[in-house]
Amino acid sequence: MSPPSPAPLSVRSAERALDGVNFFLADVRDGLGPYLAIYLLAVHKWEPASIGLVMTVAGLAALLAQTPAGALMDRVNAKRATVVIAALLVTGSCVVLPWITSFTLVAATQAVSAVAGTVFAPAIAAISLGIVGPRAFARRMGRNETFNHAGNAVAALLAGGLAYIGGPVVVFYLMAALTLASVAAVLMIPSTAIDHEQARGSPATPERQPAPSSFGMLLRDPTLLMLAASCALFHLANAAMLPLVGQKLSHTSPALATTLTAACIVAAQLVMVPAAMLVGTRADVWGRKPLLLAGFVILPIRGVLYPLSDAPAWLLSVQLLDGIGAGIFGALIPVMVSDLTQGTGRFNVTLGAVSTVFGLGAALSPGLAGVIVQFAGYDVAFLTLAAIAALAFVLAMAMPETRPHTGRASTVAAPTDAT
Repeated sequence: MSPPSPAPLSVRSAERALDGVNFFLADVRDGLGPYLAIYLLAVHKWEPASIGLVMTVAGLAALLAQTPAGALMDRVNAKRATVVIAALLVTGSCVVLPWITSFTLVAATQAVSAVAGTVFAPAIAAISLGIVGPRAFARRMGRNETFNHAGNAVAALLAGGLAYIGGPVVVFYLMAALTLASVAAVLMIPSTAIDHEQARGSPATPERQPAPSSFGMLLRDPTLLMLAASCALFHLANAAMLPLVGQKLSHTSPALATTLTAACIVAAQLVMVPAAMLVGTRADVWGRKPLLLAGFVILPIRGVLYPLSDAPAWLLSVQLLDGIGAGIFGALIPVMVSDLTQGTGRFNVTLGAVSTVFGLGAALSPGLAGVIVQFAGYDVAFLTLAAIAALAFVLAMAMPETRPHTGRASTVAAPTDAT
């Protein structure tokens, strides 16, 4: 077999720029994330239930925007401009927080940030698929997540060090600086390197341009349904864990809460880098399901281990396990959705629909955990989340393999003139 021919110059330069996008956008795409809980608790002295409610409002706003964001990426060719606008909206919605204190205004800004943030995942997945094509997509997604987690680790180190000097408010200015760097990286991607039909998962030689659909395609494929449901339970269990750790640290070590939370993030992100690289290099060899199960089984273990001690060193050690699950999950889910939708022209809207379903879990997680903490304590909250995570693992075990050429044909039919 002859070695693969080198990629065209425009593709190589686009891939290098995409590395930069994933690195610098890492700390921007999720807004303030766990720092929001610390900021509201330490600076505004909010109750855990109120903090959880704000995060739930933001999560629900993101939930409603997920599928439209995917549909947008299937329809527009101005994908780079869309990423730039979303990055500016997320950052602008967060940097105003030091000047507002009311629940309504804080919730509104975080809802705007969450809606804008839904654009990043489908946009980067679409740009990646449009640049490298389906055959190299698993490798590219592994590379995307590797740079994303490396960027998160560097940003968290900077946030922790700067917050130790200047207090929790420093994370706002760090986000603004990283936004400018991510905008520059996006604009370095040659527009001609993106095949927009390929970015939609369209057939190689389509007889006509398929029109994107929404939840109908999800409901016609039982594997997509199982994937979405198991991921919803995964996020219902996972989304609140790091914020809960941050709140525990705020009670036990209030002066160092932001710095210690940053250390938790760095620890997990450093583990996510090799986990994402593993997906990129082995998903086409081992298949998707073994990697998915490996990522899912870690979460209930974390939930059981957290209540064993409140010591910062113990919480930091347990948080290392988050890197395995999250590193695999972020790189693998778009690849599995691409497997199930290749040739339909509906990759991005389906990724958005799947993200909507498991986004429901992420949106409800902080509110559920906050209520449990207020009435039963942190230990009960962690154990409840662990039980939900165990259910997600059981459901994932029942899923078939999605890797091409394993005998499973996608039940998602390509569009016809009758659809």
